[in-house]
Amino acid sequence: MDVKRVKDYLYWLYYQYQLVTCSYVLEPWEQSMFHTITVTVLAMVVYTAYVFVPIHVRLALEFFSQMFGSRPEGAV
Repeated sequence: MDVKRVKDYLYWLYYQYQLVTCSYVLEPWEQSMFHTITVTVLAMVVYTAYVFVPIHVRLALEFFSQMFGSRPEGAV
């Protein structure tokens, strides 16, 4: 893959991000604050999903398996 095409594509994605969020009209210091807050919130959402979603899925599977009549692992 051509490096220039990848660079152009990433620049296009960043441009689309600026258009969607209307951050292109902000001053440079406002843009840096906006991007910092956006990245921080996104990182917190990803971390929370990584930590808590597997726990909730396991609990839901246990609940539904008990609800539909399968035996718990400890019962014989």
